[in-house]
Amino acid sequence: MKKTILLFLALFLFQNLAAQTTYILCGKLIDTKSGNIDVEKTILVKENKIIDVMDGYIMPKGATLIDLRDKVVMAGLIDMHVHIEQEFDRNTRLNEYILNEADVAFNSVGFAKTTLLNGFTTVRDLGGTGVNISIRNAIDQGKIPGPRVFTAGQSLATTGGHADPTNGSSRKLIGDPGPKEGVVNSVEDAKKAVRQRYKNGADCIKITATGGVLSVAKSGDNPQFTLEEIKAICDTAKDYGMHVAAHAHGDEGMQRAIIGGVKTIEHGTYMSDVTMELMKKYDAYLVPTITAGKEVEEKAKIAGFYPAIVVPKALAVGPQIQGTFAKAYKKGVGIAFGTDAGVFRHGDNGKEFGFMVEAGMPVMETIQSATITNAMLLKMENEIGQVKKGFFADIIAVNDDPTKNISTMENVVFVMKNGVVYKK
Repeated sequence: MKKTILLFLALFLFQNLAAQTTYILCGKLIDTKSGNIDVEKTILVKENKIIDVMDGYIMPKGATLIDLRDKVVMAGLIDMHVHIEQEFDRNTRLNEYILNEADVAFNSVGFAKTTLLNGFTTVRDLGGTGVNISIRNAIDQGKIPGPRVFTAGQSLATTGGHADPTNGSSRKLIGDPGPKEGVVNSVEDAKKAVRQRYKNGADCIKITATGGVLSVAKSGDNPQFTLEEIKAICDTAKDYGMHVAAHAHGDEGMQRAIIGGVKTIEHGTYMSDVTMELMKKYDAYLVPTITAGKEVEEKAKIAGFYPAIVVPKALAVGPQIQGTFAKAYKKGVGIAFGTDAGVFRHGDNGKEFGFMVEAGMPVMETIQSATITNAMLLKMENEIGQVKKGFFADIIAVNDDPTKNISTMENVVFVMKNGVVYKK
C-alpha cells in the first residue's frame, strides 16, 4: 500500500512538473560556446529560465510542447549597436523639431517589437534623446514587447561634434549645451556628463570620438575629444560600473579612445594596422556596422535624401567599412556583432551576418560574435548568449542551417524571450 501511494505521489509530482514546464523539441541546436551543431535535443523551460537541455525528444504526457524538429535552434541574438528611438528617413532632421517625446516613444514601441520579432532578444542602444531609457523600463516591466535593452541614454560629444544635439540648428536655437545635454569641453565636463548619464538611468556610455556621417557638420573623421577627456570619461564610467563605446571613423580619434579606455570601437572605418594592434593590446572590440555603411552609401545617391553636407561623407565612408572589418578580423581584432539599426530599417539587423561572412568571417564565428562575445561584453555571460541550464530562456529558430545558408539569419521563424513566446 505504501509503495502504491509513493508511486502515485511520484507520478503526480512528475506530471505536475511537466505541466509547468515547456518542452522545446529541436531538430538541430547550435551550441554557441563550442560552435557545434547538435541534433535531436529537448530544451526544458520553466518560467523565464532554461532548466535543462536533454538528448533526444522528451514528450511527457500533458506537457506543453513546442515542435521545432524541422528547425535550427539557437540562443537569442544580441545586437551591440542600435538606435531604438528612430529610423532614418528624409524627415529625420525635421522630426527633431516637430516630434514630442511622446511621439518618439510611440515610434520606439514599434521599433522595439520589430527588433524582437527578428530574433534579437537583447540590444545595446547607443544614443537617442533619453526616451530610450523609458523604453527599456517599459520593456522590463512587461508593458510593451521588445528586446532586453542596455542603453547609453544620450551620447556624449564636444561642441559641434557628431552628437552635439544642436548641430545644424539656427543661431537662435544653437545655444550653449553642456554636460547635461551631453556636450563636453573639459575634463570636469567629462566627469559631470558621465555622472549625469548615471543619474538619468543609463547602463553604459557612448562617446563620439570622431566626426560622423549623418551629423550636420563638415568632417566625418576628425578627432573630437582630447585623450585627457576620454580618460576622464572612462575612469568615471568605471567607477559607476559602466563601460564606454566610442563612435569612431578616423584613426587618430580611435587611438585616443582605445588608449583612453573604451571597450568598443563602433564603425572603425579608417582603422590603421597600428590601431588594430592597439585594439588587441588593450582588449578593445570592433563593432563593424557594415549594414549601416552600405545603407548610407546607397541613400546618398538619392537626390535630397540627406542634407548636402552629409552626402560626400556618406559616399566616402560607406564603401570602406566592410573592407576594414575584413582586415581587422584577419589581424585578430576582437569582433562584436552590431549593426547601427535605426540608420536603416529595424528588423533588417540579420543582414549583417551575410556581410560579415562575405568579408571572410566563418559563419559560426559571426553567430558567436552575436551571442557569447556580446554577452561577455555586457557582463551577462552567465545569463544570455547560450542555450544552457540556468540561463534566461532566450531562444530563436531559423528554417535552415546557417553554415549552409547564411541568409536564413534574416528570417527568424521562432522567438522566445524570458520564457515567453513572441513568434512561432
